[in-house]
Amino acid sequence: MKLAILSRSPNAYSTRRLKEAALDRNIDVKVLDTLKFAIDLKRGNPDLYFKQKQLSEYDAVIPRIGASITYYGTAVVRQFQEMDVFCANTAHGIANSRDKLRSLQILARHHIGIPETTFVRDKKDVLPAIERVGGAPVIIKLIEGTQGIGVLLADTVKAAESIIELLQSQKQNVLIQKFVAESRGKDIRAFVVGDRVVAAMRRVAQGQEFRSNVHRGGIAEPVELTEEYEAAAIRASQIMGLRVAGVDMLESKSGPQIMEINSSPGLEGIETCTQLDIAGAIIDYIAAQVEFPEIDIRQRLTVSKGYGVNEIYIPEGSDYVGKTIKDVDLAAKDLNVLTLYRGNKVIPNPKLDRTLEPEDKLLCFGKLESMRGMVPAKTRRRRQPEVLDLPDTEVTNPDGVDND
Repeated sequence: MKLAILSRSPNAYSTRRLKEAALDRNIDVKVLDTLKFAIDLKRGNPDLYFKQKQLSEYDAVIPRIGASITYYGTAVVRQFQEMDVFCANTAHGIANSRDKLRSLQILARHHIGIPETTFVRDKKDVLPAIERVGGAPVIIKLIEGTQGIGVLLADTVKAAESIIELLQSQKQNVLIQKFVAESRGKDIRAFVVGDRVVAAMRRVAQGQEFRSNVHRGGIAEPVELTEEYEAAAIRASQIMGLRVAGVDMLESKSGPQIMEINSSPGLEGIETCTQLDIAGAIIDYIAAQVEFPEIDIRQRLTVSKGYGVNEIYIPEGSDYVGKTIKDVDLAAKDLNVLTLYRGNKVIPNPKLDRTLEPEDKLLCFGKLESMRGMVPAKTRRRRQPEVLDLPDTEVTNPDGVDND
């Protein structure tokens, strides 16, 4: 296997560890500067040049795309994808996670626990927005920021107003977020690779600092996650479209609340804390994917006219509630159930004798007209925007900056 690590900092800890792990497994690996690529577009023949020379063939790519080069970096990753090279994280996933507002919008729609958040531009909307998230104290965040930069705690409404007004005057987009008091100064970083959490640590702020990032002086300790927290981290990564991710969670009274998902999570803090070979886990996962890759089912299946993948929602009072999947006889409707979503549970390839409950969602492949006919008239209009937005949230398919 031939592997490329896209990074502008070959001496950064994460880049070095990934290269070492690949070499330990006798993998041909090179670190390539993301900004040294040129993207060539021709009909049926996408190509890349590196330092003015046509790029040789690679089997897989690990993107380490820093925030300052997100646009160009994701363009390079997208070109690798178009050339059928396996990318540990896709351009789509990187772009989604880099925008804090967009990532929270996606997670909220999928019923993932998040801190209550609001986004406003009009000065008149600031006070009502603060009240809606529970009043002061509140967290104020820049939409694009890493390592705790651009995250502020406002203890009073007046302080929050002043901070927001100042940031908006500088043309900055800010989020107003509920302060989860029981989690003050601490959070959990779960490191997700594929469909499992390979390591987790709790980060605790020191002194009066409320940000727990290691770059801000926080202390890390290994932690064994409960099934609930593991499932939340894995599902959040998959919804975002990331195969390798650092998922930051708050421990609230109501369970895990996702703060942020990093597409280029740093390895130094968590490897030092847990003493686990996380770089090796990433390389092993990539090697397995190159040998037997997952495919983007939407891109492959929606080419058949009238067929596709979509969700069927089972509302309260539906005729399908209380019936088994077999009783509904989806096969006669030319439909196959891929996954059943029930609350926070994800049930792949559900058995035919499973009884349907209110608010279940069935991810199906088959005749789109049949799916449309199963949506009750009174809920069809309300749910239509979700159907249209679905491709943005499916699993499809960093200047080397480490996000701790």
